[in-house]
Amino acid sequence: MTVSAALAITGAVVALAIVCGFIVRAQDGRRRTGGHLQVRSEDLAGQPLATTATLVQFSTQLCARCPQVRRLLGQIADQHAGIEHVEIDLTNRNDLATRYHVLQTPTTFLVDASGMVLSRWGGVAHRSAIEDALASVLTPHPQEQK
Repeated sequence: MTVSAALAITGAVVALAIVCGFIVRAQDGRRRTGGHLQVRSEDLAGQPLATTATLVQFSTQLCARCPQVRRLLGQIADQHAGIEHVEIDLTNRNDLATRYHVLQTPTTFLVDASGMVLSRWGGVAHRSAIEDALASVLTPHPQEQK
C-alpha cells in the first residue's frame, strides 16, 4: 500500500468518525415516544408512581451527567403538583436496562399514573422539552372537563 493510499484511508476514517459523532450528539437529549413500554411499580425501588406523572431517571454510579439531570428533574417535579422524580441506579440492575431498552445514562422517562411511558430522552434533556411533554399531562383533556 502506498503512503498516499494509507493517508486517504486514514482521512476517510477520521471524517466518518466526525460525522458519526455529530449524528450521535444531535440525538442526545431528543424527545422520543415511549412506545409500548410500561414501568412496573416493583422496579421503582419501593417508590410509588405519582398521581399525575413520574419522571423516572435511569443512572449509574459512574455517570458524569446524571447529577445534572437529577437536579433538573428534581426542580421540575418540585414546581408541579402531582409530579414526582424517581431515580433508578442501573449499576447492579442490568435486567432493568434490558427490560426498558436503556442504552445510555442518563435516560429519562415521563411515565403516567398507570406506568405507561409517554416520552423518553437519552442523555441530558432540555428543560423546555420536558416541560412541553409535561404540558400534555398537566392540561386536562376536553372529555375530562365535562
